[in-house]
Amino acid sequence: MKKALILAALFVAAAAYAQTPGETHKARYERQVRITGPAGVGVETILDRWEADCPDDPAMLEGRYRYCLNKALSTKVVPKDSGRWLGKEPVLTLKDSTGRDVNYFEENIFVDSLFARSQTAISRAISMEPSELAYRVDKITALILYEKDSPELATGELLSMIDYHRTSHPSWTYYGEAVDEATFISTVQEYCYNLFTYATPGSYEAFRKVSEAMLKQFPKNTEFMGNMGSYYLACEQSPRKALKWYNKVLKINPKDYTAAKNCVVLARKEKNERLEKKYLPMLIAATDSEIERRGYEARLEALSKK
Repeated sequence: MKKALILAALFVAAAAYAQTPGETHKARYERQVRITGPAGVGVETILDRWEADCPDDPAMLEGRYRYCLNKALSTKVVPKDSGRWLGKEPVLTLKDSTGRDVNYFEENIFVDSLFARSQTAISRAISMEPSELAYRVDKITALILYEKDSPELATGELLSMIDYHRTSHPSWTYYGEAVDEATFISTVQEYCYNLFTYATPGSYEAFRKVSEAMLKQFPKNTEFMGNMGSYYLACEQSPRKALKWYNKVLKINPKDYTAAKNCVVLARKEKNERLEKKYLPMLIAATDSEIERRGYEARLEALSKK
């Protein structure tokens, strides 16, 4: 038993000894972050030592990015005229002296110099490992938070990533683990969803540009076709153009629930019962909800009797 314990101890010691300096610093960094958070006490010291030993380690640069971003970020509650802001409900609603509701929202505030340092660090990591999707997600997400209702830089980074996929055909990884093209596509679509929910002129424009760029590479992708329909329906107030895109989706997949439902919504908005009768059967076939299906069937029956 004693011999086995000694051998086990030697094995552990040998494994620790075999770690590279970068791996040793990374382990210390991750342990400290678990205790104090990404910008807590002691994190910067570990990052400084890590950088001194491994100045071009992408993992160190991501750690520096997280440290600077968290140091840069704070929040405050501010009044806004709208009932929703950047896709969020107000955190507080109060009455002013006239009895009018005033909505208050939590807004992110950044120290510009620290935010710039975070972007410099993550940009270096991307330049060293351009096919590491996690680093690109770091950069784009931070820019969206920073730019708020006018995500111009974030849009540029998204378009750059899409173009890199088109020209380089990379083998994407996520923290070193290989991921397929579908993961890349779903990552971009998630950003599109968030940009749409922001519901500002700038975010809608970004939503359109990114969706169009993806359709150039994936012309039969029904999600991005649907995005274009939603853009024309919600942003351009053009039912005819929206319907054109939704019809493209339904031609490929007649049971696409979102496209069928948006066509019905569009028809009701236009008070076009003939159009509603056309798309209700598709919506009935596409829905998984028995309650919804019965409601749509009742509506179709009522329209058919007219």
